[in-house]
Amino acid sequence: MNRESNVYTIVYASVMVILVALVLAFTSQGLKERQGENESVDKMRQILRSINIVVSNEEAQEVFAKAIGTSYLVDAAGKKVEGDAFSIVLAKELAKPEATRKYPVFEASIDGQTKYIMALRGAGLWGPIWGYISVNEDKNTIYGADFGHASETPGLGAEIENASFGQEFIGKKFLDPSSQFVSIAVVKPGKKAVGKDYVDGISGGTITSQGVEDMLSSSIGAYANFLKN
Repeated sequence: MNRESNVYTIVYASVMVILVALVLAFTSQGLKERQGENESVDKMRQILRSINIVVSNEEAQEVFAKAIGTSYLVDAAGKKVEGDAFSIVLAKELAKPEATRKYPVFEASIDGQTKYIMALRGAGLWGPIWGYISVNEDKNTIYGADFGHASETPGLGAEIENASFGQEFIGKKFLDPSSQFVSIAVVKPGKKAVGKDYVDGISGGTITSQGVEDMLSSSIGAYANFLKN
C-alpha cells in the first residue's frame, strides 16, 4: 500500500484508534477491582471521620470493623428495611420516588455510648457535595461531621472538606425543644439564624455553604422520623 496515499493514512489511524481503545478497555477492566476496593476504603474513612476517627488507607478496614458495630437501612417512616447499608448508593436512591427510598444508618459505640451515623448528598456550586454526620444517643446532638465535594473551588467552597468546618457542627441540634425537625443553618460569618442552631459558612464560598445547608435540610430531613423514634 502506498504510504503517501489517503487510504493508508485512514487505515493506519483507524488501526491505532482500535488498538488504543483495546488497551484502555483492558486496563480499565484490570483495575476495576482495585478501584472498587479504593472506593470502599475511602468510604470507610469518611464514615470514621464523622465520628472523629482519622485513619490511613491501610488502617481503615480494621478500624472500621471494630468501630462500626452494626448498620442497616431505614425508610422515610424511620423503620428498618432490608438491604446493605454500606453498598447502597445514596445518589441513586435520591433519584427514586420518595416512598421507595432507603437511607443508610451506621452505629458506633464510643466510650459506651451509641452514635448514629447518617449519609448526606447535595449540590454545591460546581458539582455534587456529600458527607456523613453522626449524632449522640439522643438522636439529636451532633457528635461529628465530615464533608466532601467533587469540584468546588480550591480555597473557597472546597474548604468544606477541611476538618475545621466539620467541627463547627459538634454539639448542634437538629430538633427544636418541641422535637420538631428544624435542621441547622449555615450563615455568613457574623450572622445568626433564628429558631435553630447555626454554624459559620465558608468565606467566599456562599453558594457552596448554602448547598451544605440545603443538603442538611433535605438529607437529614429524610431521617427525621428515625431521629424522633
